[in-house]
Amino acid sequence: MKRSLLVITVLAAVLALPQAASARIIELGSVADRATLNCPGSTDNPCVAAVRMTGLQGRASGGPKNPYYIRRNGHLIAFTVQLAKPTEEEINFFESNFGTPSQARISVMRRGKTRKARLDYRLIAQSDRFRLDPYFGSRPTFVFDRPIPVKKGNWIGITVPTWAPLLATNLARNNWWRSSRPKGSCEPPKSLGRFALEDIRDVNQFGCTYHGARLLYTVTYVPSNHVTNPDAD
Repeated sequence: MKRSLLVITVLAAVLALPQAASARIIELGSVADRATLNCPGSTDNPCVAAVRMTGLQGRASGGPKNPYYIRRNGHLIAFTVQLAKPTEEEINFFESNFGTPSQARISVMRRGKTRKARLDYRLIAQSDRFRLDPYFGSRPTFVFDRPIPVKKGNWIGITVPTWAPLLATNLARNNWWRSSRPKGSCEPPKSLGRFALEDIRDVNQFGCTYHGARLLYTVTYVPSNHVTNPDAD
């Protein structure tokens, strides 16, 4: 999508909101150090991808803690991903093992409130699926047909039903993310099963934490207005 057309589309999404006259646009996850993807890969540093899971970035070097936590009611209107450019051989490998086409979607989740359930996340809303392979090697933005409402306390993850080359590895340890895999299923072959959250109200345990890695996605969020000088009675 050309930049000028993208800006117009995002603005149209913002203007559709009730608070459009004074809407503030925030890019969740945008404040972080730059990370480099590793596709095409090499013998020492093979191409990697996120596969069959819902992921939530907990920290990215140079950015705030919990960058995808919603602190005020609002709406999501788009998301952006940084995509590597795998070779034809690498694409064939991922498609043969994890399905086709390469896809991603944004997930709105609610975390369990008790200590025992603190790693359990319930899916409460989700965007459509977006096909990624036409955009390999670029940074596309996907605008939602309708804004997705979010509430204070929600968490925003990215769901990969098949595979997506948006995972950066070999980073500093203070970069970490969690996936919707239960404890004991964090490494192959168990980690390659289907753990993506895609049914509303489903709950998965985010029992696997991966340090030194980042899921390269950002989410365009518009917080709702709040009254600062309420009328006197």
